[in-house]
Formats: sequence, C-alpha cells, structure tokens
Amino acid sequence: MAVAPSWHVAGDWFDVCNCNVPCPCTFAQAPTTGHCEGVLVFHITEGRFGEVPLDGLNVVALGAFDGNIWAGEATGFRLGFFVDEQADERQREALQAVFGGEAGGPMAQLLSMSGPPEIAGLEFAPIEVRVADDLSSWYAEIPGKMEARAEALTGPMTPEGARVQTLNPPGSETGGSPATWAVARTNHVEAHGFEWQWDGQSSKHIPFDWSGP
Repeated sequence: MAVAPSWHVAGDWFDVCNCNVPCPCTFAQAPTTGHCEGVLVFHITEGRFGEVPLDGLNVVALGAFDGNIWAGEATGFRLGFFVDEQADERQREALQAVFGGEAGGPMAQLLSMSGPPEIAGLEFAPIEVRVADDLSSWYAEIPGKMEARAEALTGPMTPEGARVQTLNPPGSETGGSPATWAVARTNHVEAHGFEWQWDGQSSKHIPFDWSGP
C-alpha cells in the first residue's frame, strides 16, 4: 500500500488461550506447555485511519506458535484473521493495514518478533463482542467459527467486586496496562485450519491505544 495516513485506534483487547492461569506470555515467558493456541479479540471504541472512521468495528485473530515469542525464539507462528463484515470497503482496507502490521505501529512490532507469521486465512464475518463495563466478563463469537467467553478471576481472598490485575506486564500484547485476569469458560475454534477447545484455561483483558505511522 502507499504510505499510511495518520491513524489511531483505541479500545478493548482480550484473549483466551490454552495456558494455565495466568498465561506466562504476559510475563514475557514461554507458554505453559511451550505451545500457544489462542484467540485475540480487538474491539475498537474509537478509531480512524486518515479520514476513515473505525469506531465500533472488530477484528479477531486466531494464532498458534511454539516457544517464547518475546525472546524471538518462537517457531511455527501462524495467524488467521477475521475482519468485521459491517465494515465498508475503505474500512476493511484500513483494518487490514493496521492489524496486519502494514501500517506500522505495535502490531507490526509484535508480528516481526519471530519473523513474519504464516497467514492461514482472512475472512469477513459477523463478529459479536461484549465487554462488561466493570470487567467482570467478556465475550466474542463468530457463528460456526469461534466462541470465546471469560469470567473475571476471583478467589477467597479477593475483595468483592475487585479485579485481579497486573500493572505494566512485560509481555503486554497491546503495550497497554493493566492486564485483568479471567478464566476462559469457553474457548472453541474451528476455522482457518485451527481446531481446539480449551475451556477453563487462561484469559485476560488489556486496553489498547495505538497510533501511527
């Protein structure tokens, strides 16, 4: 593409993955078993790409790799993307540029850490995303393809209504903070050559606020 215009996207990011709670990747360590399988969900609350508005749109990535991606040691890195079918042609192009790394910014940095990933596919699809205002839960679904549902982590020593959080996580996938921890009640994927069900494992929410170029 031509040189990217000025852009900005901010909103909610969360994942569900196969790691034990809490996911070691957020602490810049290797996945629990050495192998990562997860769903990455981006919900834009405020965004623009040049003059193209992106408010309210969603992007989902399915990913897998082996090893410590933060140390540049990951292998077998594969990604499959879903872009919100509600986006018009200009918005679709903008979302692909930002979240595919072509427009620079944090996503470009993340995708370059262990070399370019294999792209398993890209599809425009209906994406439903819900994030509770109090971060007690979050949810995303692409009918017949992916379902991710998580409830905030709690325990006998957690004050009622409080969230279990990590400030300034060294492996923040968005570069943001805090990471709010949850248990993935549903993590089911059948798309882009990926197939798994990892209910009961790790999930986290981290805000994102990105600009470029």
